[in-house]
Amino acid sequence: MGKKVAVVVTNLFEDVEFTSPKDALEKAGHEVTTIEEKAGNQVTGEKGDATITIDKSIDDVSPDEFDALLIPGGFSPDQLRADERFLTFVKQFADAKKPIFAICHGPQLLINAEVVKGKKMTSVKQVGVDLKNAGALYEDSEVVTDESGLITSRTPKDLPAFNKAIVEALA
Repeated sequence: MGKKVAVVVTNLFEDVEFTSPKDALEKAGHEVTTIEEKAGNQVTGEKGDATITIDKSIDDVSPDEFDALLIPGGFSPDQLRADERFLTFVKQFADAKKPIFAICHGPQLLINAEVVKGKKMTSVKQVGVDLKNAGALYEDSEVVTDESGLITSRTPKDLPAFNKAIVEALA
């Protein structure tokens, strides 16, 4: 039986860091739901290769409805971390020990939700300093899996390993 995966995303996400994991998850039989400020909004990736029509408003969802959370990179996580509703949503996933998948700049949202301390993680290089400063155990590897269920990767070139890890985590 497929799992339900929430994706928090807004404009200027890294196109392939959304489309590639989404395709891998759907191919494995999982349901992907996009979440932003308002259902029906159109958000566009920073490269302009992907446009998403948002499925649900952050005001209309609860982590209880989902089995896992995906946070694509790009400038999207930086924007979302300014909104307390998204921080609360992410923190509730972490508190419930549900799998969280974040790539590239995605961990910025986790830092602001204050859920990285003591967790093994990776990210794009420039966010690595922020992770270390927030108490994460930073590792420069293509994919890092923490015992909490947190799976992180660095950049689009790591997507094959990232996609494999997240699909296996939900198997």
